[in-house]
Amino acid sequence: MRKTALVVISALALAFAGCVKKDEPTKTTTAPTPPATAPAPAAAVVVGNVAVGNAIGSDKKIHGAAAIAPRDTIYVSIDTTGTGEATLRSRWTYLKDGKSTLVNEDTQKVSTSGPATHELHISKPDGWPKGDYQVEVFLNDASAGTRRFSVT
Repeated sequence: MRKTALVVISALALAFAGCVKKDEPTKTTTAPTPPATAPAPAAAVVVGNVAVGNAIGSDKKIHGAAAIAPRDTIYVSIDTTGTGEATLRSRWTYLKDGKSTLVNEDTQKVSTSGPATHELHISKPDGWPKGDYQVEVFLNDASAGTRRFSVT
């Protein structure tokens, strides 16, 4: 009987082993993860129109006469577009006999969130010498435009 029991147990073990499914590696397919995208950077500040005159309005746009007199304050109006922080600089020079003489430099930090107008100005209470001048505007130390004008 022992032999019979052993044969039955062996047969059952073999039958059971044949019924058990071997673990196969699970194949899963997943869509590749798209690369993370950073938000699009805001457009950097860019200089548009640059104008010179002897008066500005509350909108910081030139509203003065074309002729600049010796005792006038002289304004440069600078339109910008874009978003961010930037440094505007004006370099004012007097032009005579092919030479330029530095009159003044001024710097202004700006922070914009769209179109804006900024102004820089110079004045000389005892009067500007009559003649030709120019102002060069810089945005973050790169030239953004030059305007010539005359004091008459």
